Amino acid sequence: MYLIDTNILIYSGESRYASLLLPYVTDTANGVSLISHIETLGFHRITPAQITYFGSLFKILRVLPINDAIAKEAIQIRQNRKVALGDAIIAATALVYDVEIVTRNTVDFTAIPHVKVINPIP
Repeated sequence: MYLIDTNILIYSGESRYASLLLPYVTDTANGVSLISHIETLGFHRITPAQITYFGSLFKILRVLPINDAIAKEAIQIRQNRKVALGDAIIAATALVYDVEIVTRNTVDFTAIPHVKVINPIP
């Protein structure tokens, strides 16, 4: 299982990245943090077509809830590093589930110990 970051979900809907990213976002073994679900569908300029597209992805990918273990880990991350709340929750989710984060923004996670990331976009 991989944890798919918000930016990968968004880029997967763009034709120039689809061939690279569709294998990640259409694999039922992969998941997304609840925060990525909120960030993606909660974008203030989202179009009806995007709502349909992302909605179909969230039927495929497992949306992982924010439980007590993830909340505690996110708090520790934020206490020790300057990290955006969303990134802390995504990193904490990856740590709790012991999975790699698939992201284009690897720099968002490199300062967090033990978080593994891969960037599928060259």
